[in-house]
Amino acid sequence: MTDDFNRYQTTELPPGYTQLAWHRGFGRQIGPLFEKREDGVLMRAFRVEEYHTNGMSNAHGGMMMTFADMAWGAAVEKDDDTWWVTVRLMCDFLSGASLGSFVEGKGVIVGRQDDIFTVEGRIWSGDKLLMRGTGIFKVIPRREEGKPFVRTQAST
Repeated sequence: MTDDFNRYQTTELPPGYTQLAWHRGFGRQIGPLFEKREDGVLMRAFRVEEYHTNGMSNAHGGMMMTFADMAWGAAVEKDDDTWWVTVRLMCDFLSGASLGSFVEGKGVIVGRQDDIFTVEGRIWSGDKLLMRGTGIFKVIPRREEGKPFVRTQAST
């Protein structure tokens, strides 16, 4: 990732979107990422930058799956303190997102058993459906920053 702007970048966002405050780890490497809450639904987004692209100047499939994971998993978030992990992610690639495209996604919970949620998701750019699929996500207890996750009977 580079901090230099290219000719496709812009700081303008569609109404309601704000930058996701993810400034460390993997999210920092693939960002900036955006989100908005609309009628209780959390949507995520990103603009396809040059460092997201494959050899055809479309968003790389790995970036699309990473984004699907984040956008669909967000469906289980009750608030900023909800932590979750991905159990399974199944994606159907339907179309490409070209350099400069604003890509949006969201998931809808379709099943739940205890702390395991099944989510159906969609990823799109404008009127074009790019990806659809299903994710299974597990809500986990939040841990203090810097401390390892310790398994308990409830977390196994």
